[in-house]
Amino acid sequence: METGGPAPSFGRSYARMGPRMDARGAAAHRQRLVQSAHGSVLEIGAGYGATFAFYPPAVSGVLALEPDPTLRALALSAAGAAAVPVTVRAGTAESLPAPDATIDAVVSSLVLCSVADPRAVLAETVRVLKPGGLLLFYEHVRSEHRVLAAAEDLLTPLWSRIAGGCHPNRDTAAAIERAGLAVRTLERFGFSALPGNPRIAHVLGVAVKA
Repeated sequence: METGGPAPSFGRSYARMGPRMDARGAAAHRQRLVQSAHGSVLEIGAGYGATFAFYPPAVSGVLALEPDPTLRALALSAAGAAAVPVTVRAGTAESLPAPDATIDAVVSSLVLCSVADPRAVLAETVRVLKPGGLLLFYEHVRSEHRVLAAAEDLLTPLWSRIAGGCHPNRDTAAAIERAGLAVRTLERFGFSALPGNPRIAHVLGVAVKA
């Protein structure tokens, strides 16, 4: 979860809420997200390390960035139990600590909704990926239903202030394509993250750098 420096209270809230989301199906989505990961991986907004357990043996190492200190401490603990080497560092997705064209896969799990500047994040993603490198993304996105999308537009200004910068109305797949990445696979589905919450649009996909 990347928020570009949220209040510590949000990190604590997400640390409590995230495992409940995972139990309702988010963990299975994360597992599918990283199944094609390989080589050198850079995970942005790693949160509490929910994806670490799912990285396959084809991954030689993961550099995981998380700006929130509460979540980063949990990620450090999760890294110790991962089957592949995981290094956790403080950092944001707008400035990736990797040279040009050195990363095989960038992983984004419920992150691009909350970054301050999605275009900058995706430009950095393109910069660090090798030719043929992958962006693996699992995100909640703007509804395709006109009425629901309009409601998300109305909700976003307030929601982003209380939910660590989260924007429920971003069309993330379109933003990825505008950044110059080719979307290879894209699955769209509804998911209710917590009991009583409505099913909102999510995407799970793979994009490739030419």
